[in-house]
Amino acid sequence: MTVTKEVSGDSSGEEPRETYVPSRRRIERERHKRARTRRATAIAAVSTLVTGVVLYFVVVSAPGWPRTQETFFNAQYAREALPKVLEGLWLNVRLLLVCGAAVLVLGMLIAVARTLRGPVFFPVRALAAAYTDFFRGLPLIINLMIVVLGVPALRLQGVTVDPVLLGGTALTLTYSAYVAEVFRAGIESVHPSQRAAARSLGLTNRQTLRHVVLPQAVRRQVPPLLNDLVSLQKDTGLVSIGGAVDAVRAADIIVGRSLNYTPYIVAGLVFVALTIPMTRLTDWVTARMDRRRAQGGSL
Repeated sequence: MTVTKEVSGDSSGEEPRETYVPSRRRIERERHKRARTRRATAIAAVSTLVTGVVLYFVVVSAPGWPRTQETFFNAQYAREALPKVLEGLWLNVRLLLVCGAAVLVLGMLIAVARTLRGPVFFPVRALAAAYTDFFRGLPLIINLMIVVLGVPALRLQGVTVDPVLLGGTALTLTYSAYVAEVFRAGIESVHPSQRAAARSLGLTNRQTLRHVVLPQAVRRQVPPLLNDLVSLQKDTGLVSIGGAVDAVRAADIIVGRSLNYTPYIVAGLVFVALTIPMTRLTDWVTARMDRRRAQGGSL
């Protein structure tokens, strides 16, 4: 690095200003870095293109490709299915928003219950642990069948039989168990000295949990929470087993009438298009937090 002094032309008595001039070695290093980046990008592009071409010819040259193309990639049925799939997708989006909010609230309550201290709270901790163990071990599809098909069979007065509400309830029950463990891990990752410092300042246990522990725990667990929301977005399609007409069910209706599976491909691509932005957001948040942690900043 070279620092030169630039002297102003007036006679106001100001001190000379120092101007940074990068050294020749630094300039060469930056030029080499840019050239290496361009070369790596070009190699990656060529490699991706070659891989894509090879896969294309492998698939197209397969003996059963004409029949597969007609059955799974029919443009006519794709045009027919797309409007109905998008109409059903609105139900999936609403389920994601409502169930996502409910999952975060219920998961936080369960996590707090599991981290309560003192022997008097043992029954609460035991119930919270039993809840998370049960619903994390129970397959989601079985939980949906039990709730969506079993609850109406009980014929309880005042209990809804709407498959959308029942399916959303099943999703909330299952994902709350996973999110509760994410929150609990964040709470337990906060160093005990944080609690001790808060108590020494006169904060109660409740105030310490609310103002000191939970803010740090939530910030640290944002990436896994976003990953759980991505999984929830995909699993909203399972409510179709109860008859709710979402994107998957809309595609299933067309498939049952036409015996062509292209609508399933359309529904899958629509879900992928909806999931990719959330996935990229998760990656960006994770990378940002890693950079701040590496620089010694706060989370």
